[in-house]
Amino acid sequence: QVQLAESGGGSVQAGLSLRLSCAVSTYPVGTYTMAWFRQAPGKEREGVAAISIGDFTRYADSVKGRFTISKDNANNTLYLQMNTLKPEDTAMYYCAARTSSTRLKLLVDNTYNYWGQGTQVTVSS
Repeated sequence: QVQLAESGGGSVQAGLSLRLSCAVSTYPVGTYTMAWFRQAPGKEREGVAAISIGDFTRYADSVKGRFTISKDNANNTLYLQMNTLKPEDTAMYYCAARTSSTRLKLLVDNTYNYWGQGTQVTVSS
């Protein structure tokens, strides 16, 4: 069973950047469709970015042009580069994986089988 461990969260001022990492253990990161989700207090979890087995990417409209998802097969790690952060980006960020290779529902959380514990991102104005 794959295990996911996020890191890289923190507190930053608006306009700055952070890079989140998700270490994937047991199986190669390239064998999964991977995604980042986030959940702010009092809100539902939402899909932020996803990358398919064939490296097709999809982003939530709220982060397009600011966030970039990528994976490093050599280090078995998923990344989320977050630039020009805004206070509304404040949330717990989760890494997720699924074995399905379909490009459908990439940002739908109930299609993912495996989840990390999350890393907190706080953006102040």
